Amino acid sequence: MTEVSFHFNMPDKLAHACRVVRKALNTGARVTVTGDEDVLRHFDQRLWTFSDVDFIPHCYVPESTPQVVAATPVLLAPALDQLPHQQVLLNLGATIPRGFERFEKLVELVSLEEDDRTRGRHRWKHYADRGYAIERHDLASKE
Repeated sequence: MTEVSFHFNMPDKLAHACRVVRKALNTGARVTVTGDEDVLRHFDQRLWTFSDVDFIPHCYVPESTPQVVAATPVLLAPALDQLPHQQVLLNLGATIPRGFERFEKLVELVSLEEDDRTRGRHRWKHYADRGYAIERHDLASKE
């Protein structure tokens, strides 16, 4: 069963997403990031600029060749169909990703914005109602 982890109360969702991806890569995991196309475009830019010393190899799946997708450890994918790896899924979207259950681990991020918190509660309830054990990471309690 997919391991579900919620990170919440972060002031900058994309900055935190960059740190989550970097941490996963440092463990050797391959990561797929999903969400709306606009969010993924912004996240692509953040991956290039969030750190002066880290390089996060990534590609945007709809615009990449199958060879590039297969060789790249971080995939930005609006849809989860026909992806070469299914280790970690990072959801930057507002809805439950279709096909998340194929992944070993799902990471959900919820910011401080009220709309995002409401959508996050809906996703939490969806996973909990289906028997997924949910790991909590409250960033407000760490400050």
